[in-house]
Formats: sequence, structure tokens, C-alpha cells
Amino acid sequence: MNISAKADEIVFVDLFSGGGLYSLGYQKEIFAGSSLASLFSDLPITQWIFCERDPESLKLLNRRVEHFFRRKNVMILDSELPHLPDKLRRTITSSKRGHTVAVLCLVDPFNFDIPLTIMDSLASLNFNFLMPFTFPLNARSNHKHYLTEHPDRLLRYLRIHNFERMTGVQNNLQFYKRIVRIYQNRMLVMGLNVALSVHKVESRLMDIPAYYIGLFTRQVSAKSIQEDANLSGQLQIELYE
Repeated sequence: MNISAKADEIVFVDLFSGGGLYSLGYQKEIFAGSSLASLFSDLPITQWIFCERDPESLKLLNRRVEHFFRRKNVMILDSELPHLPDKLRRTITSSKRGHTVAVLCLVDPFNFDIPLTIMDSLASLNFNFLMPFTFPLNARSNHKHYLTEHPDRLLRYLRIHNFERMTGVQNNLQFYKRIVRIYQNRMLVMGLNVALSVHKVESRLMDIPAYYIGLFTRQVSAKSIQEDANLSGQLQIELYE
């Protein structure tokens, strides 16, 4: 809504769309995922681009979009991550004099699989990013597990060469806060405005008291949007002491 007054077109890109639905709870209640939820919404979006690489999820997503949202301007891409920036560059209409196109990109893989180099490539296309910092973090998939079992993936995610900045991390919460702070600084170096909101979480997959959602943008004031979100009644929690 903040960007609608400044853009003639708003494109919503979901980089990790899944099959469009997910189940939750003991009774396996069915909910719309971010992709289908955005189609149900009344937001001023003119085009939806959903990205999914799993063949089965891709088939289900295509079927659900075709069945429920045939009349909406939806494109579904199955490109692998390294090829996505070029594919999106060719797919999305560029802004030109007298006609502005804004892109809001949701990045929610629930893992560390998207390297920061990909984010940098997308930022060069003037993408705005909404990114929940969510990934398995509990007694089994703890901070030691990531630092020792999957160091390369984590280094690519943060675009750093070593774990010097992780020195002194002793538990999952410290690890989580350090990850978010490093990522925030990397996005600032890329020239993006940054705003973080914090939200309670109760999950065995993420065994921490709260998680961050980051907004990274060049086109609007991230702090202004954060203030609007706060006024709307979202619960804000200060994680940083």
C-alpha cells in the first residue's frame, strides 16, 4: 500500500512458493501458503510470479492457480536458483519514463539455501524484499550443527569468508541474533534501507522466543512502513539487549 502511490505496476514475486497450501496442527488443518494467500488478498498487485523447483509442488501449484485464479495475471517459474535472476530480468517489465514498475519479493525458504549473491543480483533489478528469518533451530538443529555440519551453506548465505563474527556464540538465541545482525549489515552495504520487526513464535522447529521479519528496500522508507506496521497492532518484541 505504501508503494502503490509511487508505482503504476506492482509485481509480487514469491521465490519459494511450494504447492500453495500447507497443513498445521494435530488435525492437519489446511491453510493457504504465501503464494495463494497473496492471490486471495485485496492488495494492489498487478502481476504474481511464483518460483518453485520441486516437481511435485510445482504440479500442485500450477493446478491450484489454474483452478482458482485463472483470470489473474500469474506466472510460475521452475528455474533453479542460479538462473532465477536472469529469468526474472527477462520476465518482469522494466520501469521506463512515465511508467514505474515496483517489485516486492518474498524470500521465505525456511533454510539457508539462498546465497547472498542471488539477493545481490535481484537487488540490482531494484527488487524490494520481505524476508522472515526462519529456519530450523532447536535441540537437534542447533547452532553447533550449522557451524560444524553445514559451514559452506551458512557462509554463502551470509557472504562471509569465515566465522570470526560468530566467536562467543554459546546458544541458539545468540546464534540467531548474530545471523540477523550480519545479514542486516550485508544488506545495508548493498545500499538497501532496512527495517526489522519482531514477532512471537511458539514452535518446536524454531525453539526461540521470537523471530525477525526484515524489509529491505530502495524505493520506499523502510522505517515508515515499520511504523505503520507497529500502529496496525502487530506485537513488537525487543530481542537486542
